[in-house]
Amino acid sequence: MRKLIPALALLLFSLSCDRDEITINNPIVPDNTAGKNTIEFRVSGNPVLARIRHSTPVDGLTFVNTALPYVIGMSTTQTNMFLSLEATPTQYPFSVTIPYMQVQIFVNGNLFREASSSDFSLNTISVSGTWRK
Repeated sequence: MRKLIPALALLLFSLSCDRDEITINNPIVPDNTAGKNTIEFRVSGNPVLARIRHSTPVDGLTFVNTALPYVIGMSTTQTNMFLSLEATPTQYPFSVTIPYMQVQIFVNGNLFREASSSDFSLNTISVSGTWRK
């Protein structure tokens, strides 16, 4: 019984901690050699799981259910493209008191579009636009 009390205290402490900060340590470095443009889609926040949908004319539509943070990139020689990114949180941990989710599209390392949400309604956050060089 005495060994169970410290384990229970540790469990309660870990459940009471919020994940307030998400850090993406390895951003995709733009490769501008030979006229290539780098497109990067990022989704971050404190949901445990999210449904993510992004599309480009090169790769078409991609749909994934995954844990966050989510980062994916591509290179292209095109000089203009329609880009879209949507994310829907599907589950938050019980310990979260302030929900937060952010979607971003970067082109050549520069922020192109961004949106965020801070509610428990599980609504989809989306950004889109036509990027031109």
